Amino acid sequence: MTIKSVILSGGSGTRLWPASRESFPKQLLPLTGELSLLQETAARLKGFAAADVAPRPLIITNEEYRFIIAEQLRQIGVRAPQIVLEPVGRNTAPALTLAALAALEEGDPILLVMPADHVITDVAAFQQAIAEGARAAATGALVTFGIVPDRPETGYGYIRAGAPLDAAGSARALLEFFEKPDRDTAERYVASGEFFWNSGIFMMKAAVWLAAITHFNPEMAAACGKAFAGRTADADFIRLDAAAFEASPSDSIDYAVMERLAGAPELGQGVVVPLSAGWSDVGAWDALWAVSDKDADGNAARGEVLFEDSHNTLVHAGSRLVAAIGCEDMVVVETPDAVMVAHKNRTQDVKKIVARLKAEGRSLTQSHRKVYRPWGWYDSIDAGERFQVKRIVVNPGAKLSLQMHHHRAEHWIVVKGTAEVTNGERSFLLGENESTYIPLGNTHRLANPGKVPLEIIEVQSGSYLGEDDIVRFEDTYGRTGH
Repeated sequence: MTIKSVILSGGSGTRLWPASRESFPKQLLPLTGELSLLQETAARLKGFAAADVAPRPLIITNEEYRFIIAEQLRQIGVRAPQIVLEPVGRNTAPALTLAALAALEEGDPILLVMPADHVITDVAAFQQAIAEGARAAATGALVTFGIVPDRPETGYGYIRAGAPLDAAGSARALLEFFEKPDRDTAERYVASGEFFWNSGIFMMKAAVWLAAITHFNPEMAAACGKAFAGRTADADFIRLDAAAFEASPSDSIDYAVMERLAGAPELGQGVVVPLSAGWSDVGAWDALWAVSDKDADGNAARGEVLFEDSHNTLVHAGSRLVAAIGCEDMVVVETPDAVMVAHKNRTQDVKKIVARLKAEGRSLTQSHRKVYRPWGWYDSIDAGERFQVKRIVVNPGAKLSLQMHHHRAEHWIVVKGTAEVTNGERSFLLGENESTYIPLGNTHRLANPGKVPLEIIEVQSGSYLGEDDIVRFEDTYGRTGH
């Protein structure tokens, strides 16, 4: 019995603004420890003894996140992951269908489908539930995991479970799914003992899922099959036939298959495994406070934080010291370019701020001041009329594209490491404290030939300094053109 992790890593990155952004959503952030939520998800079966675990997880994501996902997996020792790039979002059912098609090339493993942005604080309890789910999935069942509720929550969907499947385990028959209830209904659900929160975590054999999706939604199955058959490989990435995938209907795993199993028992039994493992989907800042370690006054902190006479408050400091004085039930989130302060019971309203910023055309919802690229990252540390200053770090052995700009010139000063510079017809090396000038319109390239990160300060000057003023002639990462 082999289990293969399937990690769903989409998301818009707005619910935990300003720490998360559209180009850097919450699963890429370290919110509860040193690792990002994606890294924690990928490592969640480490030490799992109940079954063999396939060494290469399969990640379903998009173009925007591909390089930072590959880099974060490399940092935790995941080698040669399978990263499938969706050209457009089509919800979770097509994503799982692609994963099943890829997994069948390695046999017919049991797929463990996990969103990349969930928190699990009790990994041992999680692995115990997974072991029970795997036993059911091995017999052809389609398994979901129901979170044991500790309150009448109105923000989650619910699952109603039937009788235990056997006396030895906790797995129960899957009866029904329910949408987010009102308060009275949620209280009734929790009091009954029959209902669980819908976690969005699933297990089943790859072939079982494909048979089910082909039965319930043959159009989706056909579109995904055609998209996968037309795939191309690009480094760690699997690129689909875009036109074929765009033709797929959009639907969730729940709606497409799980909620309809009772009408087609020949496809496999629906099973719910109760899960009590400190789970949270971290849907807002107050949810992060709930699962974070706290001091004696109920305060949770990340970064450099000082509390004085404060209680039940979360402070997330990204770039500087934050002092909280006399705060009660507050959330404070600091980043280099934005600060958000809210009462803990109003954190869902961050979406209103995000909507206002989008309406005003502000880039603060799209990206951080620090932006990751396949070659490293840059931080826009200052800007004004006709100038911009960036700190640029290039990974060892990496290089930027051969490019030119129509509207700006650039000055490069090497702070650390050695730079290999192409400037017009010349190529040369620059060491620490050396600099060069790139005139407007000159073809140029920056590379790091060394074994330590290269750090430079770039000063741009010109009439237009947008990132879209770039023409690429050669690029290691397939980004030639504008």
